[in-house]
Amino acid sequence: MIAADRPVQRPANAKLLIVDAHGEIRHAPRCRFGDFLRPGDLIVANDAATLPASLQGTHMPTGRAVEVRLAGRRSLAANAVYDFAALVFGEGDFHTRTEHRPAPPALMPGDRLALGPLSATVKNCLGHPRLIELRFDGHADAIWAGLACHGRPIQYAHISTPLAMWDVWTPIAGPPVAFEPPSAGFVLDWQTLRELKARSVVVATITHAAGISSTGDEELDRRLPFDEPYRIPPATARAIARAQAEGGRIVAVGTTVVRALEHAAARDGHVQPGHGLATQRLDATSRLRLVDAILTGTHEPGTSHYELLRAFTDDATLCRVSAELDAHHYRTHEFGDSMLVEIRRG
Repeated sequence: MIAADRPVQRPANAKLLIVDAHGEIRHAPRCRFGDFLRPGDLIVANDAATLPASLQGTHMPTGRAVEVRLAGRRSLAANAVYDFAALVFGEGDFHTRTEHRPAPPALMPGDRLALGPLSATVKNCLGHPRLIELRFDGHADAIWAGLACHGRPIQYAHISTPLAMWDVWTPIAGPPVAFEPPSAGFVLDWQTLRELKARSVVVATITHAAGISSTGDEELDRRLPFDEPYRIPPATARAIARAQAEGGRIVAVGTTVVRALEHAAARDGHVQPGHGLATQRLDATSRLRLVDAILTGTHEPGTSHYELLRAFTDDATLCRVSAELDAHHYRTHEFGDSMLVEIRRG
């Protein structure tokens, strides 16, 4: 696969690889995504907007420059903006590959961080030199304002030009709660939504705080994804129940949606509206109770996103998928091409 190195959400030549329930593989232009859906299918997408979660600043005890990447919180409430899990890097920025970034200065509870107009305190160290619990000072409104004026999108070195906020917001973006874009949703522009409606395909949304995709450290990457809060609206819960009753497929747009829906359905296969905190890791050992298919980006073996795909189909099929992605020059990362994978039957 080739790294997608330009922030174009819907390039005209975007590709789609389809894996059906029997493990058969096909290729199509991504603009024909709707051709592989059926009347009565339910598309569930993540409407989270992306936070400016990268903050340059200074570690006050040492005077050293740091970059703080907000990486998690326990609630989606607008006033729950004080406490975050965060990754901390030493000097530099996204132009350096994440795995080559220098370590931060030794971080201790009580250390102060100056982050532009914001100030914060290290509350706890979370079992790794880069991972902390951070608390911002001040009122919620001032914290939001500080993030808006000083923060920028989390970015990786495969894209060399700085990302703007509009690059990382999907067309259906709503509440600003994601730490990185729920990028599978880039495909859902308003024209596509109109076409899906004309095919009698229903579209619903959840809000899920999509987390970071890479920490630059193998040990920490094995802990991904971190716990992520989500909200399922009553209308979406009703749409899921209706699709289940009428035999429609539940098609999740992105790994975040799979994680939220499967967490919500873990008890009895049914989804109730409300808030939750997705804590599980989905992999080859997971039995999916609700989601029938996933529309997602292309993912490399060893990543948490790839591990989740192992809940949909077997390793032999995924090996063939990887070979097809390489042979047909699919692009990976958030602005790359897409896959539609049905859960394997039989």
